[in-house]
Amino acid sequence: MSGGLLDAFDDEARAALIEQGRLLFCRPCEFYYAAQKLEQLPPSELPEVAFCGRSNVGKSSLVNALTGQTALARVSGTPGRTKQLNFFNLGDRLALVDMPGYGYAQAAKSVKEDWQGLMFDFLRGRPNLRRVVLLMDARIETKPSDRAAMKLLSDAAVIFQIVLTKADDVKPGPLAKRQDEVRELIRQNTAAHPLLITSSSRNGDGMGELRAELAALALPA
Repeated sequence: MSGGLLDAFDDEARAALIEQGRLLFCRPCEFYYAAQKLEQLPPSELPEVAFCGRSNVGKSSLVNALTGQTALARVSGTPGRTKQLNFFNLGDRLALVDMPGYGYAQAAKSVKEDWQGLMFDFLRGRPNLRRVVLLMDARIETKPSDRAAMKLLSDAAVIFQIVLTKADDVKPGPLAKRQDEVRELIRQNTAAHPLLITSSSRNGDGMGELRAELAALALPA
């Protein structure tokens, strides 16, 4: 799939970009703010990248794997536990925003509506938001809540990049089929970044590529 930052460079330049991403994500990454309401959001001082996805998609595990920390983002066995926007400062160059998971079946309708309202207001109103990383499970089909999230992102005019998670748990044939399905979704959404990244927090697949993509959005070293 073309369209990624690394595609325009030769092997040597690609290696340099991946190294830049590695160096950025080796820097200290610390929690600094949490917000449950729009008026509680911190000032937009750093470029921001937000991470969202269905509850239990592996969002916290991915953030921890990216930063090389085991407990930066809380990993919970209870879907939908995170109900707030959590902000992390990555080396004073980039802010990572952990968004609440969506789509958990046990949530009341009012809770889901509150999530949608807060997320839309955040997405539409953050001038420094450079990209949303939308996580989707490589093991299962696209859910209606995933499609609703893509529509929300498109309506808010926010660029989003899909990352498939838990790819180590899928055999090559079904994984290729899932990748084709998601690439078609990308083609259908004008706000979608053209590069699909397939990842595994367990074995590190896709982490170097994703770090390089996000490092290009950070403040200069």
